[in-house]
Amino acid sequence: MINDRHTLPRTLAAALRNQLPHFVKIGEDDPCTTIASYNVHKCVGTDGRFDPSRTAAVVAELDADIVALQEADERLGERVGLLDLEALAKSTDLVPLHMPQGSRSHGWHGNLLLARAGVVQEVKTIHLPGLEPRGALIVDLEIKGVHLRVIAAHFGLFRHSRKRQANAVLEAAQGVIRPTVILGDLNEWRVNTRSSLLSLLPHFGPLNAVLPSFPSRFPLLALDRILARPQAMISSIEVHRSPLARVASDHLPIKARLKLAGAATEGVRDAA
Repeated sequence: MINDRHTLPRTLAAALRNQLPHFVKIGEDDPCTTIASYNVHKCVGTDGRFDPSRTAAVVAELDADIVALQEADERLGERVGLLDLEALAKSTDLVPLHMPQGSRSHGWHGNLLLARAGVVQEVKTIHLPGLEPRGALIVDLEIKGVHLRVIAAHFGLFRHSRKRQANAVLEAAQGVIRPTVILGDLNEWRVNTRSSLLSLLPHFGPLNAVLPSFPSRFPLLALDRILARPQAMISSIEVHRSPLARVASDHLPIKARLKLAGAATEGVRDAA
């Protein structure tokens, strides 16, 4: 469902009628690459249990080629990474695209990017403005013969901060002559004129694909997003609603199928 009249009362009413969508088809089912985003909530489930192996099992269920994780590290102190990356690689073939040097963290401000294949060309980390410490991880890679930029981010809880963070991410994507994907927990469910993400239009989309992913047991809000430039690169978006995912975190994972063939040409045109 593509819906630009998404409001909390409408969403709640739809949830009570069990009519909230979890899948949207946008384009044709050409050969695709799957990309996913998952806020793992520091591996603490809705049952209050810390269980990194359960989190890893949900990541394996996604069967994605590229995965962006949020809250993959402890928030305070040394921000120690929480997953067993070696075991995860054995079970999924997913390996980190960036590891902080001289740190016990797995991610950048909790953002961890994993991929099954591809050649990493450049990695950048940026601090995002706002009242809370937030950041974005930017990775340029070649995958399946296509030069792709992936920007993984976790936006803040305050609307004014999110507006500034969206502008910062957009600035990081400007002038880049390659297809680009922005994904993560963007903490914004609005798609109307009050959305803090409006600056991403018309460059990235689909901004109005309303697929609630939070809270995981009774999803009401579309906090987790996958956006692309060109928008036609995304053929479908889906919320992963397995029984394990409903308990492993307070967010459900979201994944999209990307049509990389032809995306490079469109990306050049959109970036111009």
